[in-house]
Amino acid sequence: MFSFFKKKPASAKAPSAPETAPAPATPAHAPTAPRSSWLSKLKAGLRKTGSSIAGVFTGTQIDDALYEELESALLMADTGVKATQHLLNELKRRVKDSKTTDPALVKALLGEALTDLLKPLEKALSIGTHADAGVPTVIMVVGVNGAGKTTSIGKLTRHLADQGATVLLAAADTFRAAAREQLGVWATRAGTGGDALGEAVEIISQQGGDPAAVAFDAVSAGRARGKDVVLVDTAGRLPTQLHLMEELKKIKRVVSKAESSAPHEILLVIDGNTGQNALTQVKAFDDALQLTGLIVTKLDGTAKGGVLAAIAQERPIPVYFIGVGEQLADLETFSASEFSQALLS
Repeated sequence: MFSFFKKKPASAKAPSAPETAPAPATPAHAPTAPRSSWLSKLKAGLRKTGSSIAGVFTGTQIDDALYEELESALLMADTGVKATQHLLNELKRRVKDSKTTDPALVKALLGEALTDLLKPLEKALSIGTHADAGVPTVIMVVGVNGAGKTTSIGKLTRHLADQGATVLLAAADTFRAAAREQLGVWATRAGTGGDALGEAVEIISQQGGDPAAVAFDAVSAGRARGKDVVLVDTAGRLPTQLHLMEELKKIKRVVSKAESSAPHEILLVIDGNTGQNALTQVKAFDDALQLTGLIVTKLDGTAKGGVLAAIAQERPIPVYFIGVGEQLADLETFSASEFSQALLS
């Protein structure tokens, strides 16, 4: 589900630049698990959200009581008022059109309505659009503290490496003392001494430096070294911290000075456990930065997985990846039909 280009020839050795910290190589990656295995994991992860919704359809009648119970279940799953009303209206229309009398079949109709609502969120991450000009795809990753941003960068690095892309990481979270070390740990796990990446993942960092300067250096180094992707980690902050949000805008501006077409992607990492607060974050970060995509983490064990429906209804920004665990392989591309199936299974 990625769009990739043919690999470029290795470029000439770049002039010495910013401080670089190559992450140690690790053994080659294990084979990617089948998609069916991922679906089973997603079903298990969404069980807490889906059980209350699926339980509505255990009765024998399709009546107002069923719809009222379903409305409560959807709201409790943080589907949001607008998306809940949309799904109920759609479900009633489909039940009427199909003349369905079996509650079990109504659940299937709800799954179809949910899939249709979520479908606009499906989009493949495109890498290599500017490759012919020798420009790496620059991806800026943002999010609040604790959402799983740095962890997601490590997982995304693994995904890109599995597709044959070379990655350079920018440790632009210079506010937090342990941020560079944490990024290095994930870079080490994502790196490999085998054919999947061909070299250790490099990190551009500057202890206590200006975040925008680190991002600028990383984009320049990524281009000079012929990298396919530059991933820019940023400091976590709440959207209400206006001075810190301005820092993100500055990073975006400075990156565009290093490469006029960049950043090519601005991804927000949101924690699926936060429910409607996640939607608030999406709106705030999108207003400030014009997001191009989302990574939704920690969907396993949450009772609030319905927030994706709220996002689809109110701010339909593509969901490139969803995560249901802490392992490198626990991040996958988003599929509306798979998510609906898992949620209502």
